[in-house]
Formats: sequence, structure tokens, C-alpha cells
Amino acid sequence: MSLVHKIALSLIKNVGPMVAKNLLIHFGSAEAVFAATKEQILKLDGIGEFRAKAILHNDAIEKAEKHIAFIEKHGIQVLFYADDNYPKRLRNCYDAPLLLYYKGTADLNHKRIVSVVGTRNATAYGKMLCKQLAEVLKPYDVIIMSGLAHGIDSAAHKESLAFEIPTVGVLGHGLDRIYPAVHKELTQKMVHNGGLLTEFLPGTNPDRENFPKRNRIIAGIADVTVVVEASLKGGALITAELANSYNRDVYAFPGRVNDEFSEGCNFLIKTNRAALINNPMDLIYYLGWDDEISKKPEIQVQLPLDLTKDEERIYLILKENQLSIDELSLAVNIAQSKLAIILLTLEMQGIIISLPGKVYKVA
Repeated sequence: MSLVHKIALSLIKNVGPMVAKNLLIHFGSAEAVFAATKEQILKLDGIGEFRAKAILHNDAIEKAEKHIAFIEKHGIQVLFYADDNYPKRLRNCYDAPLLLYYKGTADLNHKRIVSVVGTRNATAYGKMLCKQLAEVLKPYDVIIMSGLAHGIDSAAHKESLAFEIPTVGVLGHGLDRIYPAVHKELTQKMVHNGGLLTEFLPGTNPDRENFPKRNRIIAGIADVTVVVEASLKGGALITAELANSYNRDVYAFPGRVNDEFSEGCNFLIKTNRAALINNPMDLIYYLGWDDEISKKPEIQVQLPLDLTKDEERIYLILKENQLSIDELSLAVNIAQSKLAIILLTLEMQGIIISLPGKVYKVA
């Protein structure tokens, strides 16, 4: 698929990531989507007259072509959700972005990724915890993700750099600007040891509605989310809730009961939305990373690629028997809408083959 058509597909109004993925599953490529007739498009579930008209009559390709020059000039990587370099943890989330724009050096499929989030009004206590967390995580070869906001986010990025830990900022705007602008010097350092990541094209402003979208990337791209300080209202609790919805581990540092910027952490712990960590070493204990380091290597089944957990389960089942999508959905207990996206990804990577009747087998 051409880069122009991939970007253009993400630009169609009222066609979000899930609808776009269903279009790709049905038509096989972005080019085929734009070449389809109205009758062909209307055959898809969830595509009515309104969306069909948006797909058929738009200037998305022209707009996409205008972005290519900026992307190439500034060395921006475009990560398509079916590509090998797309973050596999994030791709396993049902609402993962179709495209990501990335500038940096960190491997977004690194073996250990920790997201750190919290209030914009960080206290000395919260900043101290960020420093302690980075110091403890340093020997464990991690990448630290956050949202580049004031407060805990920027403290997490700064302490990561201080301990030479790669750190990636997830943005709520395009890569043609930095918001808040005061973090420009910080981001220049991050690009050389970490990176900047966004689903928004250059020219996108840091509008309020973009930040919940950004938060889902922070939650979905990591193994674990750590909430350092948070009030009862704000992005940190949204990120924690999203991480829970993706079946990711969430941990929180407790605070004094009368501290406004610890109320959110205490609430997460009280309602079992996060496990309590008194100090950063608790996180290492919960995740079993010390045990992993001390274990001797074990002989494992050789898989063809670095697969996500769901992709691995599907691959191992199909290695034994070829199954229809209905049978496979029951076997792995994954909804067919989500399963179809995973199967398309495996098929595009040449790992499985689609047979007539929506039957699949290992290639």
C-alpha cells in the first residue's frame, strides 16, 4: 500500500480507526478502498449512506500528498498498524490508531515499557518519586513513556534522561510543534534518547479533545502504567482507566488523605483499579523482573516473529489445525471484530493463509 493512500484513509471524516480497519479487511488495501464503488462500500456492516459518501467524495488523497513533503523532510517515521515496526502492544487494543507518526531512536516494541502519568501540578513529593522510580528502573532496560505535559509527565521524562533511560513523549498534536513550548529543549534531548510519538498529522493543534486520544496510546503501548500523583479529575485517571480496559497492570503511589493531588491515586487503590506501591522496588517485585533476570534460559517454541500474546495464541492453535473464524473466535475467546483485525495482521506478515470460507491455517 502506498503511504499516500494509508494517510488518506486516516483523513476521511467520520471514518475512525475501527471503521478504517474493517474497510481494509474487506477490500484488502487502502488503494482498493478508494477505488470501490458505492454499492461495494454499502455492503459492509456499519457503513451507511453518510459514510459511503464521505469515502467516495473527499479530497483526502490530495491532503495526504501535501503532508508527504513535511514528513520526508523532517525524517518522520509513519507506522501503519499492520507494519512490523508498529507497537505490537498497542495494536492489540481494539481502538488502536491506524497510523502513528514517530521521530526518535527508541524501539517501540522494546521488551519492557513503563508508562508514568500524573498531575500537571506536581509537588516536591511527586517529583521525588519520579526520580526514585527512574533510579530503580535504570538496571532493568526499560523505556519510559509519558505525555510531555507539565508536572509529573515532564518530571518523568527529565529523570529518565538524567539516568540515561530512553523516554518517549506521546503528543496530542502534530510533530510540527511542541506543546507546552517550554519543553522544546527537553524534546530535543528526547529525540536522541527516546522519541516523540503522535497519531496526529503535522498542522494539528493541541486541542482539548486530542488528549484523551493521546492517553489511550500511553495506556496501550506499555506493559504497565504507574500513577505517581493525581487529583480525582484529570488525564491521569483516564489513562489508568484505559489501561485497565486493555487488561494492563496499573500501579499507584499512595499519598496523604488530605492532599488534593493524591486523591486520585488513593481512589484508584481503594477501588482496586490500581495496586499500591510504597516504593519503586515494589513495582519490580510485582512484575517479577528480578526473577526473570535470575532465571536460566529455557527452551521455548520458536515463533516466526515477535508476536503479541493474542497473536501467539492464534498462531499456536492454527499450527495444530486449520479453523474458521467462528471456531477460532470460540477457541481464543476474542470477539470476531477484534479477531478479524489480528488475522489480517498475521496474514499481511505472511504468517497465516486465508482459505475460502474464512478458514485460516499457518503459512
